[in-house]
Amino acid sequence: MSMQSFLLKKYAGWKMKDVPAAQRELMLGLLDKNPGLMKQIGEEIERRKKGGESEMKAAMEVLKKHRDELAALVQK
Repeated sequence: MSMQSFLLKKYAGWKMKDVPAAQRELMLGLLDKNPGLMKQIGEEIERRKKGGESEMKAAMEVLKKHRDELAALVQK
């Protein structure tokens, strides 16, 4: 595991501290499988938040957009 991957995983765990453990483990597993996609999703959410959307709405819209890619990762 590279240092960048380690730090990214720790940061993601910290940001998802209120998420149930099972969902948190699923998301961290997806992060391991495709860190580029997860980074892209995070950047899109941040961009929408800066545009004035609530965090929840931004996350839901971005995750809907990437639904097929995330489903493929979960199936692996």
